[in-house]
Amino acid sequence: MGAPPRVGWGRVARARVALAAVGIGAIGAASVLGSGAWAQAVPADGADRGALRRDADAVRDTGASGLVVQARDAAGRNLEARSGVADLEEGGQVPFHAYYRIGSDTKTFVAVVALQLVAEGTLSLDDTVEQWLPGVVTGNGNDGSRITIRNLLQHTSGLANYTDILFGDPDQLTPENYLAQRFTPRAPEDKVALAMSQAPGWLPDADDPAAETRWSYSNTNYVLAGMIIERATGHPWEQEVHERIIEPLDLRHTLNPGTSAYVPQPTATAYLQFPGRDDLTDTTLSADGGADGGIISTTSDMNTFLRALMAGTLLPAEQLAQMRTTVPADFGHPEAGYGLGIAWRPVEGCGEGVWYHGGTSFGTYSEAAVTPDGEVSAASAVFTTRIGDQERFEAQAEATVAMIDRAVCG
Repeated sequence: MGAPPRVGWGRVARARVALAAVGIGAIGAASVLGSGAWAQAVPADGADRGALRRDADAVRDTGASGLVVQARDAAGRNLEARSGVADLEEGGQVPFHAYYRIGSDTKTFVAVVALQLVAEGTLSLDDTVEQWLPGVVTGNGNDGSRITIRNLLQHTSGLANYTDILFGDPDQLTPENYLAQRFTPRAPEDKVALAMSQAPGWLPDADDPAAETRWSYSNTNYVLAGMIIERATGHPWEQEVHERIIEPLDLRHTLNPGTSAYVPQPTATAYLQFPGRDDLTDTTLSADGGADGGIISTTSDMNTFLRALMAGTLLPAEQLAQMRTTVPADFGHPEAGYGLGIAWRPVEGCGEGVWYHGGTSFGTYSEAAVTPDGEVSAASAVFTTRIGDQERFEAQAEATVAMIDRAVCG
């Protein structure tokens, strides 16, 4: 997340957390595109090609300009579908292997790195923020000595969400401000300073912060986690993600753009509806590579990452179990639980539910899920988000989650 009005890295399932963070919401693409514009699916043996196409069309019909989804079965076979258009003016199909900003799905990558460092003995989940970043979390009742790495990764720290402050004034969320600031990144220290300007929602128990179960989504937590990774390793968090996850898994289409505002080709145009407007603004360019939501990827790479994670390829059994130890969380489902950088929800057809995260940016909505054994997964990118129309954006988010759940669980 960066200076307004750039990317709002908040969880979007059912849209509420992201809308709280950045106020995201756009015009009905069905009326712009027609009922059958550019719908196509590529089959995998044994997969239901028609169902995935229909679900992709249902997302488009809520007002999304375009989207792509890939499902992968237990045999590693892919089924891909796309709907809508790559650009509202020029048309064209959304590329099956489009790059897109994954938003808060970045948090799962960062949590994996932190847990690898725990397994190696470099970090402990019980280490406090103050130990690693002395004097950074302080003022207005904030106290880094009361917040552990576990609290950060699980969103049980009580820290204010800096994006709520950045986007607290709807008058600042305008196309004009976006155009003026889209090439200007914001340093992690500045993001944390914004959060420190407000009192925390609570402080974890000084004697047993790991027992904290109060949950509130805060992008500030992962900005701090990225800073701790850098302090502990001597390397930027981006380098650690690359060397520990991207390179070993051969994720050739996953990257962190750093201060670059560009998304690699092929991609689709990302659109945002700003508050008080009915039109969509092209928000494809945005400079913000933070540990709370900066990674760019593809649906294929996201499937590979999530499957490897659940299969135990990236973490020892103890750390994977820690990652999957959840607290109750208002995270898109009434029975959802949030672990360390990943969440769980029950889904009909998947007896053990699915693991997921999700994320938004200015113009892109990322949604993915994987079974607990890592055998079946799906990932999608929708190239429209909305700030001024919560009802329509919730409908888009619900249709997207339904598409993913059916692709994974039948």
